[in-house]
Amino acid sequence: MAHGAGAGQDSTFMQRLRDILAATGVQTLAMEFDYLQSMRREGRRRPPPRVDRLVEELARWCDIVSHRDLPPPWLGGKSMGGRVASMLAARDGARGLVLCGYPFHPPGKPERLRLAHWSLLECPTLVVQGSRDPFGTREQVQGYDLPKVAKLHWLGEGDHDWKPTRASGRDQAGLIAEAGAAIAAFMVDHS
Repeated sequence: MAHGAGAGQDSTFMQRLRDILAATGVQTLAMEFDYLQSMRREGRRRPPPRVDRLVEELARWCDIVSHRDLPPPWLGGKSMGGRVASMLAARDGARGLVLCGYPFHPPGKPERLRLAHWSLLECPTLVVQGSRDPFGTREQVQGYDLPKVAKLHWLGEGDHDWKPTRASGRDQAGLIAEAGAAIAAFMVDHS
């Protein structure tokens, strides 16, 4: 499970998601990209490198944790990490794919879709998306031509970090729990 562009594995979101997945029986390996580790060491923010470099870095991680006598691992990630995981799955294949808050487009730029590689996806793919996510709202995504392997699970009133509106009466922890249950069920259905 790869992290998003600005927050690493120590973010509350990633910690809660891993905890929920563990409680449902899903073992998760939390990987962190080199650039974020450098940011932490140097104490200053920097943008991530080009996405193709991140795909190569994730591929190296997969090589380390994979074994030729075992099925390939599922790939997944939050936001940018999900985009990187999906690009690697499109290129090299995967057992399955879980994308949390997928960045379908940059906020405010719905014409700049990040779906060119999706036609190459052949593995079961679950996208867990907040219905108000500025990287792809429910209304926007419903108009996209996604491959048949892709299934969407919408978190009502959730934003990019799955924080709901106050008026909804829900909270982020509840949406993360809902997401964890949906991910675990999807993985069981496609094992």
